[in-house]
Amino acid sequence: MRRRSAITAFALLTALVVPVAGVQAAECGTANAALNAPVTASSVESGSPFAATSAVDGNAGTRWSSAFSDPQWLRIDLGASRDVCGATLQWEAAYATAFQIQVSPDGAAWTTVHQTTTGTGGTQNVTFTGTGRYIRLYATARATQYGVSLWEFAVRTGTNTTPTEGLLSYNKPAFASSFQDDGACPVCTPAKALDFNPATRWATSPTTGWVDPGWIYVDLGASARISKVVVQWDPAHASAFQIQTSDNASTWTTIHSVTNGTGFKQTLAVNGTGRYVRVNLTARSGQYGYSLWEFQVYGTGGSPTPPPPQAPDPGNPLRLVWSDEFNAPAGTRPDATKWRPEIGTGQNAELQYYTDNRNAFTDGAGNMVLEARREVTPGSACPVDPVSGSGTCQYTSARLITEGKASWTYGRIEANIKVSGTKGLWPAFWMLGNDIFKGTAWPASGEIDIMEHLGREPNTAYQTIHGPAYFGAGGIGQMRDIGQDYANAFHLFRVDWNSKGMVFSIDGVTVITIDKATVEATRGPWVFDKPFFILLNNAVGGDWPGPPDATTSFPQRMLVDYVRVYQ
Repeated sequence: MRRRSAITAFALLTALVVPVAGVQAAECGTANAALNAPVTASSVESGSPFAATSAVDGNAGTRWSSAFSDPQWLRIDLGASRDVCGATLQWEAAYATAFQIQVSPDGAAWTTVHQTTTGTGGTQNVTFTGTGRYIRLYATARATQYGVSLWEFAVRTGTNTTPTEGLLSYNKPAFASSFQDDGACPVCTPAKALDFNPATRWATSPTTGWVDPGWIYVDLGASARISKVVVQWDPAHASAFQIQTSDNASTWTTIHSVTNGTGFKQTLAVNGTGRYVRVNLTARSGQYGYSLWEFQVYGTGGSPTPPPPQAPDPGNPLRLVWSDEFNAPAGTRPDATKWRPEIGTGQNAELQYYTDNRNAFTDGAGNMVLEARREVTPGSACPVDPVSGSGTCQYTSARLITEGKASWTYGRIEANIKVSGTKGLWPAFWMLGNDIFKGTAWPASGEIDIMEHLGREPNTAYQTIHGPAYFGAGGIGQMRDIGQDYANAFHLFRVDWNSKGMVFSIDGVTVITIDKATVEATRGPWVFDKPFFILLNNAVGGDWPGPPDATTSFPQRMLVDYVRVYQ
């Protein structure tokens, strides 16, 4: 349990994908650039107080200590790209005999700048040359049966600085010709285009802003040299617009013009200077106004604010970080440390009532059962639903989720499942963005369907993603027909997910590969670079599978052999 918590924290407290404008150095200095910098680690010794922050707090009496396995790592965010030239490692008795010092621009792709297989422990001063925002100690062999442990990890960087390019616009003051705030787009202010959140957007007002021209601009806080602008359009995009700069937000200079805007994601190489950067919108693509999911400005100077942390891609080899094998004795309810039941009628015009684990139990053969039942006395098994106010139900079933227990950004997520069958059943193994419980409505929260099966289509299973501009019947996915009923046997449903996209498979056969860049360029924003939680449910009826009929038999069991997460 403690180990899973540590790795979940790693998934949440990770490095930025987009660098912030900073400095690079040419000469080696003596100051400790790692002192009190943001730091993350592969693990922390179970039950110990030896946190990663203790290795960069400047206190030689506190230390970080890892779990008792190889490999282990400690990563420091220097805040901006830096020339690094040396490090001092003050080891506790549990030192590494083999390790590398590595640097990275993004916390994902690493370059080794120093390595040894004959580490001696004690205090080690090492020199090297490298450039990156992130620096990592990557220990591959322990000297003892314990983990690896550092009193301090000090980093030396250069003293002569030159600018480096980065994101300048994150959460800076934004202004627009108008903005929408109604049921179709609540509080769609200009700030939503600068929040580095692809699930939120700015839109012009339907009462005053569905006209030409329109505009949105950002105050970078100080003069900057602009090298790139990225715009991710909602379907209400501009067919013609200009990128403009200004020193006073009054007199504007055009540095780039577009006369055949394609919508979706456009990355524009530009060259200009100014404190303010504006997208001047001169022609709408349709009858509506203008709307942007993202407006990002890159360059040097300004007064940048670091964007929120995002997870790095899973390492290689992958390691099992969470699982439930369902090996408890028959009749055991779901593990409350891993799952909680969602109770109520469900969505999508489903007919069942999800009970408080009365329909979820182990079978004693290594499986969790999610049982859909037709109730002999309708209403006898379901209390008053707090949403619908109804106290009757014809069917009951189970829906289990890990929300509030565990969630993950990226990795391999898989389950071995024997689906329920017969017309009107709709078993599923899927994921939702954590922010659906924090004010982000579906589909902006994102949905990853690793398995959906319709009882009326016994030979097929579906794997799909849903996002703000591609959802419902417009989701991006594919089905696999195996030529026989999925309900006859167990099948392995899997997604391999990283910052570049997802690969879905069934029984080891790739069903669909979904590329992030292609989705952004052809369908809309990608909302899958954040934590998601797992759901298992066995629905009855709904607007996609249709209702049961005279051929439907009950009860219907969905059997889950295991659920596993690798990172």
